[in-house]
Amino acid sequence: MPDDPFHLHRSLGYQVTMLARVVERRFEQRIAEFGLTRVMWCVLLAAGREELTAPSEIASFIGIDRTAASRTLRQMEERGLITRSGGAQDGRKIQVRLTPGGRTALAEVLPIAQENAAYFEAKLTGQELAQLRTAAAKLLADEPRIVAKL
Repeated sequence: MPDDPFHLHRSLGYQVTMLARVVERRFEQRIAEFGLTRVMWCVLLAAGREELTAPSEIASFIGIDRTAASRTLRQMEERGLITRSGGAQDGRKIQVRLTPGGRTALAEVLPIAQENAAYFEAKLTGQELAQLRTAAAKLLADEPRIVAKL
């Protein structure tokens, strides 16, 4: 047995994973009343605030694979939150746009997302928050972007 045994609950990976789950779960519980998932929320942001229109751009922005993005886009289209149409010059290129219902959902849920972020950020001092963001950026630097299969 090594002198310094591994402790799961003190490992960085475990702590970061648990933190992400807590933040996500709190948010997901709040937006469930709107019939949205966290991934749907991210699509609303990507298409509405970031003005991304290509499914591949949206998938990359969110950090999910194209299959998961297609599934989510199909569900959102069925619910009337987005439209998918062929590009102006190439009918094969799909363009995603928010519908009025999608814009309404984005506007309704944005304050919830902001409150969720503020809730956790308020647990840290300004200096601690800046240090956490700096440390996270440093840990992520030069690491491959892993695309989630949701």
